Amino acid sequence: MAELILITGGSRSGKSLFAQNMAEGMCGPRLFIATCPRTDLEMDERINRHIAGRQGRGWQSVEEPLYPGNVLKGCAPETIVLLDCLTLWVNNLMHDAEKREKQLSEDDISRLAEELARHIKKHSGTAIMVSGEVGLGIVPDNALARRYRDLVGQCNQVVARLADKVYLVSCGIPVRIK
Repeated sequence: MAELILITGGSRSGKSLFAQNMAEGMCGPRLFIATCPRTDLEMDERINRHIAGRQGRGWQSVEEPLYPGNVLKGCAPETIVLLDCLTLWVNNLMHDAEKREKQLSEDDISRLAEELARHIKKHSGTAIMVSGEVGLGIVPDNALARRYRDLVGQCNQVVARLADKVYLVSCGIPVRIK
């Protein structure tokens, strides 16, 4: 059973770099599961910078915006898995539901986050999940943004409950909170 580590923090807090450095300090093959969709040129540039930052460092990378748990099916035992990030995964799930004229509820995201975390914990290596802490700022001024904030918060709570360790990163400084 995998050790599950959740790393959270605000935008540009250093959480992804902390997660990558943590994974690179562990022995074994490494798999990076990216949930970020390629939506425009600026996002392509961000993704390409992240890929370049892992090049030559023993990473296999897979882009999977909706079903990151499925990537583990062909994964070698003892692989260190880094999933970055749950925040975008929630965004992708909301967008997918909207395309089907549905609305993702807190119950839905709780179930999906628990399924993902439990699926990943069945893996035999260490799993690190990165997520944004989007609820620390002001209350968004529109219903969609408030629902997104609430869904990410619910997802983070579920994964944190199932995680073996949780880190909060602020200003590039990680603090273990579980």
